[in-house]
Amino acid sequence: MSKKEEFFKDRFKQALDSTYKVISEELHNLSKKENPKDIEDYKISSLYSREDYVKFRALTDSNALKKKFSDKNIFNKNLPKNQSYKTFYEVSEKIRCELLGSDMLNGIKKNIKENYNNKILKKKESNIKKREDVNVSEAFELYLLKNFLNIKLNNVSNEILSFWEDKFDKNIKKHMQFLKKNITDQNKYLEKFSEIFQNMEIFENENEIKNESNDESNNSENDKNNNNDRNNEDKEGKAEETVENKSLEDSDDLNDFRMEEEFFEDGNQKENAENIIQKLNVSKGNKEYKIFTSNFDEIEKAENLEKEEEIKKLRNNLDQQLTSFQDVITKLANKLQRQLLAKQNRSWEYDLEEGLLDSSKLSRIIIDPQNSLSFKKEKDYEFKDTMVTLLIDNSGSMRGRPITIAALCADILSRTLERCNVKVEILGFTTKNWKGGEAREKWSKNGKPKNPGRLNDLRHIIYKAADVHWRQSKKNLGLMLKEGLLKENIDGEAILWAFNRLVKRKEERKIMMVISDGAPVDDSTLSVNSGDYLEKHLKRTVKFIEANSDIELLAIGIGHDVSRYYKKAIKISDVQELGDVMISQLSNLFEKKKSPKKLN
Repeated sequence: MSKKEEFFKDRFKQALDSTYKVISEELHNLSKKENPKDIEDYKISSLYSREDYVKFRALTDSNALKKKFSDKNIFNKNLPKNQSYKTFYEVSEKIRCELLGSDMLNGIKKNIKENYNNKILKKKESNIKKREDVNVSEAFELYLLKNFLNIKLNNVSNEILSFWEDKFDKNIKKHMQFLKKNITDQNKYLEKFSEIFQNMEIFENENEIKNESNDESNNSENDKNNNNDRNNEDKEGKAEETVENKSLEDSDDLNDFRMEEEFFEDGNQKENAENIIQKLNVSKGNKEYKIFTSNFDEIEKAENLEKEEEIKKLRNNLDQQLTSFQDVITKLANKLQRQLLAKQNRSWEYDLEEGLLDSSKLSRIIIDPQNSLSFKKEKDYEFKDTMVTLLIDNSGSMRGRPITIAALCADILSRTLERCNVKVEILGFTTKNWKGGEAREKWSKNGKPKNPGRLNDLRHIIYKAADVHWRQSKKNLGLMLKEGLLKENIDGEAILWAFNRLVKRKEERKIMMVISDGAPVDDSTLSVNSGDYLEKHLKRTVKFIEANSDIELLAIGIGHDVSRYYKKAIKISDVQELGDVMISQLSNLFEKKKSPKKLN
């Protein structure tokens, strides 16, 4: 294998891994505190044609969708009593997850359908003469592909299905509308299929299971033989293959199935994976929103944006301004800490059937031995296992007192919440340039196409990561005071970025607080799109998050009413109010836990 080929396969494997993580965990809160299942280690043996790429992509998508949409407990609960139909049952759930994924992203739909079409087109010869020659599980899968995913079958596939289609229609067709209507409800969907299989008279005895297994084994052997035949054909046509490889590596068409590989840059794989998530989410919920190019966007840690000496100098400047607010901030910090720590007072549930023995009730048994033992259990804290993200608008209009107060409040909130065992992440968003930067230059060189979408280079800043202690990152907050850092604000994409960092966290409770001074503004983008282009995207993004996730989203508008974007929004007229509002709003959030939502 050449170095170029090996390098390309490694890059493709990275793209598969990142896509798996995106699809399986995107907007998905894990209910249990456990590590997600390891990503399957794909053994990419050959990448000679588009068909090979599609196969691996479809396999990745299918496995990730199963992880995302299939609950093991519900799956096991509805297993058909007749184990002969277990394969049917597994296929029906696989198709359900793939259908949900196809509705979620056009790219998934394209991969899955194209892969099935490729497999169907391989069926070129038929030695089938009677029903017994057909693998009934294969026929069942073809039936679901035809009726659920609308896959067009070729003549051979239709012939395979024809031996069993009347039987399937008799049992399934009358329930088809119900199944399609409840495709998002795993329990109802699988419960109905389990009922269908219970009444289906295909497997009359357990011996047929063995026959089915033998058929599958024979098919596997045939597949091996077909693979060997293909390898021989490949060797015979080696010259032709070389030409094909060359054309694949050198042609622009390869980009059609390289997934999001343009985001992978050496030395920054983790952040680039987040770019993929951001792009996929934008395409999911906001099809009208376009990005001309993201090649020049930047996600950077604050300490990497300036020399350490300059960062320390800026922090000292912040500390000097902190002195004038010291009394106010200390009072606010103590207030929040008292409210949160008050919830840590031990409280108990009594008169339980299990738990710790309640010694205070032992006297009852001495008086009357007929009384049962009483047990008690300590209550969980309402805010236990919580994560808070502070997303701060770093636009030019925040310059001066607003950004200073925001930095000071973020600083004190971080310290206070960490004392109460609450994880905190502090993020900022702006652009790298004022007038579009490299993105606009590229747009100009390309002939200035109409309606290019977002046309500036994003800069998203990590001031403090969730797992980094405040002492290690306190100096970074001074960077907000740096002259020239604050430029434009593209809020919708910034919220998606912060949101996707948050959903990957394992904490049970997640809160995002956005601090902004008004509507999103980027002159470069708005000069070549509609005047409300960024505002519409922000509204759709916020609405999607509020309706489809467990994350509690709160916005504080400095001098502007942002309630037209957010359900939970507070307006403050003076930046002096910011600290008190942030403290009180966080305290209110901890008072009552949000009821969980499921992703639609």
